[in-house]
Amino acid sequence: VGDVLGKYHPHGDRSVYDAMVRMAQPWSLRYPQVDGQGNFGSMDGDPPAAMRYTEAL
Repeated sequence: VGDVLGKYHPHGDRSVYDAMVRMAQPWSLRYPQVDGQGNFGSMDGDPPAAMRYTEAL
């Protein structure tokens, strides 16, 4: 997220993090785009953890 903010979207981190979370959720997209580590929410509507508790490869 920090690299994307620095290069492409300097206005805030929430929209970038929301997009990354959606790409890491296997129920959100047919083929997940990001391999996420941590709490990225659930199908039941539980929100993802804060940015500092997740990482993506």
